[in-house]
Amino acid sequence: MRIELQPMTKTPDVRRVRSKTSSQERYNIGEVAKAAGVSVATISRALRMPEVVAPKTLERVQKAVDRLGYAPNAQARMLRTARSNVIVAMVPDISNPFFSEIIRGIEQAAQRKRYSVLLGDTQYNREREQAYADLLATKQADGLIMLGARAVPHLPRLPTRVFAPVVSVSEYIKGISGVYIDNIAAARDATNYLLHLGHVDIAFVAGPPTSPVCIDRTRGFQIALRAVGIRRDPTLTVTGDFSIESGVRGVDGLLSGQRKFTAVFCSNDEMAIGAMRALRSRGFRVPEDVSVIGFDDMRFARYCDPPLTTIAQPMGEMGREAMNMMIEILTNPNISPIKRVLPTQLVVRGSTAPCSVSRRSGRRRRRSGPTALM
Repeated sequence: MRIELQPMTKTPDVRRVRSKTSSQERYNIGEVAKAAGVSVATISRALRMPEVVAPKTLERVQKAVDRLGYAPNAQARMLRTARSNVIVAMVPDISNPFFSEIIRGIEQAAQRKRYSVLLGDTQYNREREQAYADLLATKQADGLIMLGARAVPHLPRLPTRVFAPVVSVSEYIKGISGVYIDNIAAARDATNYLLHLGHVDIAFVAGPPTSPVCIDRTRGFQIALRAVGIRRDPTLTVTGDFSIESGVRGVDGLLSGQRKFTAVFCSNDEMAIGAMRALRSRGFRVPEDVSVIGFDDMRFARYCDPPLTTIAQPMGEMGREAMNMMIEILTNPNISPIKRVLPTQLVVRGSTAPCSVSRRSGRRRRRSGPTALM
């Protein structure tokens, strides 16, 4: 192999000829401030907390940023502010559409505040939960949003030497800020509506019996019955796990046991879908023979056959409120725990109907239905 040696030439000035491949290398925050006619501090505030900057100033800053193609270096910002601008959202089951709607709300609010969301699917595993919580200790995340529905509300071990903001969604954890609904009142509203339609023999498909959410929904159901003098029949209550399959199994079990009922209240929409499937497979019509009501108002509820009457939870709003609450805590670390209870709504569709006299036959007394809480 022949090698030819070329004469050495002068080394070029790297600073003059280096290709600048990114906007971050060409412009710094000072140059952006100069282009916008504002201070460096104003640029920093506009990028981190746009809500505190005057709209006209924010518009000038945005135009300068867009024109120069400026983007702050995330690692450098983290070193200066000790913030990662990352929030961990822990969800116990990513396949559950209830949680996906809340995550969507968290993402929407986070984007407006220039935060990123790291989604952690824990699969109800405490070791997974702890691994995500440990990101706060290493400052890879600024805060933790916990979506509930595990058997027992559980707070992972958090770092004691650093500020560790936590927000809970859906389930109450003592001493932790959170966003909830009033599950007792919502379940009472659903039951009152069935009572108003004339139903007396109401089956109940409950969720996991150790879940605080499910305990409260069971209490609401019982309170509504007791208020009109109806003694709860324990043989008409079955337990599910929030899945469609458990709704099928629960109602199948009731029908196999020759239990008489004219309506079914399920603790979530998925179990209600399963309940309707089980009823149809046994030749019962919904709602002509048996009325069915769910809880959550998932997107598919309106497209069922018949469309599902249900209690609507403001899932997207819960997510947005949780993220806004996190920003409040990060802005003011000394703030006391915040509790926000959001309203629910009874959504009446085609799966419920008045109870006919023939379906009430066999009962010695009838009751006049109370006014439904709509």
